[in-house]
Amino acid sequence: MPRKRKIGLTGLIMLFPLAFAFAYLASRFPETVERYYSRTVYRYLSQAISTATGVFPFSVAEVVVVLALMLTIAGVAYFIIEVIKTPGQRFRLVTGRLVAAAAAVSILGFGFVTVWGLNYHRVSIASIANLEVREASVEELEALCRYLIEEANDLRRFMEEDQDGVMVCPGGVGDILKRAHKGYQSAAGVYPELGGRYGRPKAVMLSKVLSYQGIGGIYFPFTGEANVNVSGPHFMIPFTASHEMAHQRGFAREDEANYIGYLTCVMHPDPDFRYSGTMAALLYSMNAMARQDRERYYSLREEYSAGVARDFEAWNRHCKKYDGFVREATDRINDAYLQANAQKEGVKSYGRMVDLLLAHYRGIAGAQASEQ
Repeated sequence: MPRKRKIGLTGLIMLFPLAFAFAYLASRFPETVERYYSRTVYRYLSQAISTATGVFPFSVAEVVVVLALMLTIAGVAYFIIEVIKTPGQRFRLVTGRLVAAAAAVSILGFGFVTVWGLNYHRVSIASIANLEVREASVEELEALCRYLIEEANDLRRFMEEDQDGVMVCPGGVGDILKRAHKGYQSAAGVYPELGGRYGRPKAVMLSKVLSYQGIGGIYFPFTGEANVNVSGPHFMIPFTASHEMAHQRGFAREDEANYIGYLTCVMHPDPDFRYSGTMAALLYSMNAMARQDRERYYSLREEYSAGVARDFEAWNRHCKKYDGFVREATDRINDAYLQANAQKEGVKSYGRMVDLLLAHYRGIAGAQASEQ
């Protein structure tokens, strides 16, 4: 490898520690990140990128990832052949490829942090929405679960069903994704941070691959696209799309994207979105109840309407169908990723969604009490 090129690649490698330095500084000054990055630089950049890729009806991110994977495999194969053919130059070839690979990873890491990753250190949605997040008793959690069950049972009466009695959207997946922005339009009237013009969420063609990995959707910051796994039951797709759209708007933490997904769904004008958000919130809340008090959990399950019970059964069948070692490996990778981005509880941080739901419910309960 020519000396000048090697020096240039070594310089690019230094972008990686620089990215970590940016992330560390951001973690110390969330208000600064919120004001000068999340609400300005990121907001305008993401909308521009998302609008550009939104012209395409397919996921540009999916195409990029598949092509990158194919090129990587081809590159590795070519490198192996090259090493075999020139045994006298193996050391030079190996070190050269390692330096080039490290430079490529550094560029991607630096790009990820500057284009998206600093959002992990912005002000929390709890502060933006004035939510009082605090410890809750089992009784409070039970009240939240009961409230969500009542909402789900009521909304389920308006849902269409397939031949198996499972909720279905007559317009199909495309219609769901086309209408997803309406919840954000409603929510932006209360929380301007959720507004903006972005490309619509995209259905992933290889959704079954994501299901084997236990992934509901992926936000790809380099294309500004909210990518949605559409292989599961319809009742979860509106919530998943809304969750990924929260990432699109710069809310990086999973628990916050879950809460925003719920919030924008229940503020949506269409009942199928309100049902989806309510069912997702109920799923998280009931899982929390199962960990706290199994007896109360089973008692609450008896309050599900027949339709709600069938939908949850369909979701359980879907999850079991794709369960296996691939999902376990993906969970470990995802756990490491979350911890590397200031979510120290890793995958367990998804449980914080319930804390936000409880804070939200306290506001509803308080408003109802004041009206009486």
